[in-house]
Amino acid sequence: MFLLRSATVLLLVFWLLPGSDPGADTAGSDRKEIRVMSLEGAVGPATADYLVRGLEQAARTPTAAVVLRINTPGGLDLSMREMIAAVLASPVPVLCHVTPGGARAASAGTYLLYSCHLAAMSPATNLGAATPVAIGGMPGSEPEATDPSDDTSPDKTVPGSVMERKVVNDAVAYIRGLAELRGRNADWAEQAVRRGSSLSAAEALQQDVIDLIATDLDDLLRQAEGRDVDVQGQPLRLSLSGLPRVEYPPDWRSQFLAVITNPNVAYLLMLIGLYGLIFEFSNPGMGVPGVLGAICLMVALYAFQILPVSYVGLGLMLLGIGLMVAEAFAPSFGVLGMGGVVAFAFGSIMLMDTELPAYQIALPVVAGLTLSTALIVFAVLGMAIRARRQPRVIGLEAAEGQVLSVSKVHQGHPLVLFEGEYWQVCCADTLKPGDRVRVVGHEGIHLSVEKLEV
Repeated sequence: MFLLRSATVLLLVFWLLPGSDPGADTAGSDRKEIRVMSLEGAVGPATADYLVRGLEQAARTPTAAVVLRINTPGGLDLSMREMIAAVLASPVPVLCHVTPGGARAASAGTYLLYSCHLAAMSPATNLGAATPVAIGGMPGSEPEATDPSDDTSPDKTVPGSVMERKVVNDAVAYIRGLAELRGRNADWAEQAVRRGSSLSAAEALQQDVIDLIATDLDDLLRQAEGRDVDVQGQPLRLSLSGLPRVEYPPDWRSQFLAVITNPNVAYLLMLIGLYGLIFEFSNPGMGVPGVLGAICLMVALYAFQILPVSYVGLGLMLLGIGLMVAEAFAPSFGVLGMGGVVAFAFGSIMLMDTELPAYQIALPVVAGLTLSTALIVFAVLGMAIRARRQPRVIGLEAAEGQVLSVSKVHQGHPLVLFEGEYWQVCCADTLKPGDRVRVVGHEGIHLSVEKLEV
């Protein structure tokens, strides 16, 4: 218990420690700088934490602008909105740059680009495809028919359920608001949401979706020099020439969060935690499995708190593990074990309540863990069956067939030593100490024997 409490406190202390800030050493200086941040990969809790804390720290230091380099396929809506809220509240202008060539600002990246004070793209990049991905089935999502001849229907390009249209309409209103705030093409933004439209860098500039095309950071800052942007409702002219540039990479906290919020890692941590606690409870006093299991389970639960988890899937997983543990302690010849394996497999597949590929648990991981768990269950079942078929090794039945020696004769009754105890024997022949006998049965608590010839 002491080890468990110590590990818990240590984990919380490290988690609450502030992240390192590469630009913090300039906080006491009046010379402004340009902070450069990078958003790579799917938008999620780790990227949101990285951007939000980076903008907060930029606001506390003499920062002239934040350059956000983007290359993302999209991600979670909640994390995206948290990042956009931080950009809108930032007193420091945020210059978004989709770079390098071949990069994209798809889905959630398009919303984020629209929210930035200045939007730029490198050649051979693209943005768009901002239609929200449906997350799970929701009650009340019955399909409604639409008249295909009704061109005035705002939802004509969004077939499906009422709930899907509500989600899409909310997303349209959100991105149109961002476009109107930044003076960008709101009509195309709506098309990106309703129809999943995409644009190349040249087309985006032509349709007034972005402000400029820049090949690299130097080109971006050169073209941004002297431009007027709206920061918290106040006009601000960018003056970036000659300012030092400070790279702000993700710190250990963001990297740790990125690791544990990977669905595959969170899934493994949960299983390690549960199996560790089960092993500790079945073999109390070892300590290590319990401490390790408790820490892994706490970290996994934190990750599940900020991931789109299906609680039905989580419940099925826990039910499956419970049935398999019950099979180990109370063998039912496979009924509980197989039911647990099936529930565990279905729960693992359903665990992440989203269709985003980046936040799905990989099927090979599910298959591997389900197969290994099933093998463990069958191994336990096999040991239980073998144990039931083995002959008894204690008691009167275990003595049958044994060859023993008469140890002594007490009050006329010959005694043999078996399993550390003296047993009285009955025999048709007269026995004396040293005679060898074979046990052929028992009468009550007496062993029936036959005398062996020397």
